[in-house]
Amino acid sequence: MENKQILDFATRCLREYEAKEVKWNYEIGCVVIACKQLYEATGERSFLDHALRIMEERVSPDGTIPAFRGDKYNIDNMNCGKGLLIALDETGDERYKKALEFLMGVLAKHPRCKCGNFWHKEIYPNQIWLDGLYMAQPLYMEYETRYHNKEHYNDIIDQFVNVRKYLYDPKKGLYYHGYDESRQAPWCNKESGCSANFWSRACGWYLMALVDTMDAMSEQIYEHYRTLEDLFREAVHGLIPYLDPESHMLYQVIDHPEAEGNYLETSGSAMAAYAILKACRMGVLLQEKYLPVGRSMFEGIVKEKLREDPQGTLRLYDICDVAGLGPGTERDGSVAYYLSEPKSVDEAKGVGAFLMAYSEYLKTGKE
Repeated sequence: MENKQILDFATRCLREYEAKEVKWNYEIGCVVIACKQLYEATGERSFLDHALRIMEERVSPDGTIPAFRGDKYNIDNMNCGKGLLIALDETGDERYKKALEFLMGVLAKHPRCKCGNFWHKEIYPNQIWLDGLYMAQPLYMEYETRYHNKEHYNDIIDQFVNVRKYLYDPKKGLYYHGYDESRQAPWCNKESGCSANFWSRACGWYLMALVDTMDAMSEQIYEHYRTLEDLFREAVHGLIPYLDPESHMLYQVIDHPEAEGNYLETSGSAMAAYAILKACRMGVLLQEKYLPVGRSMFEGIVKEKLREDPQGTLRLYDICDVAGLGPGTERDGSVAYYLSEPKSVDEAKGVGAFLMAYSEYLKTGKE
């Protein structure tokens, strides 16, 4: 598929997202980040302008964020904060710095597990989900690096180390979706506290969290940087054996390709491709070994999932709409549960991850 077709697809999707209701959520954060990265990869100013319009709509001139509910303590809502840094850098408008300070004040009060990690949400007490690492840690690291003299670097690194300690399965080489420190959630193993399965997008969120946090930190703090490098390399090494041999994509439930109804899922595959490609560009992974892996993953998504609908419009298919754990007995983390969630077309977080991966595909292709 030609670059122009993919960029035209991106432009159409971004226009549609702008036309929708103004919300402050993690999906929009993915779109804004993708816009900035596409601009960096292509030089097309229109993509950056999309990002700036999205943020301007969501932050009032006085720096307040009308659509944000800070009292809900939902770690997902931190992801859109990364757009504040983009808008501040590009415009210099102090509204974005005020909004950023407010957001980081909310994060500072976010409830934590006894081990020190942020709860995923107030409605999910004592729970750590892989998703939450991506939502908060790269923003937290960027803020600490720029404005807070790296004071809380230890806190950030410790949260990743805890995830390795509590959610990693060394036999499988994979990370479980969630962990309940209290062992109270119906979905958790009462001995380990972990959920039952390995969800592709959760692992994708985690890989992106690691590589983006490394990108935001000072390499002068070498010991911390090395810790994240080691975690990232281990996670990638564990994931690669589960790639589909033909498409090089990940299944919705990673280690059960034989399960009836399991499918090659677009967003998790795109996130993993993005992380691997970016890590190659940053020197975290050896390009000779891993760049062909990341590029073949992205090419597989394009071949399998980016195709025309009956009207001739190019669309991105097989994006898991949403998946989680609980509350209560809902969403039990079983294979059947993950395969029961509906699939979407052109959904924002899936398209955002796809365009992030495409940006890295273009950048690494120039080297």
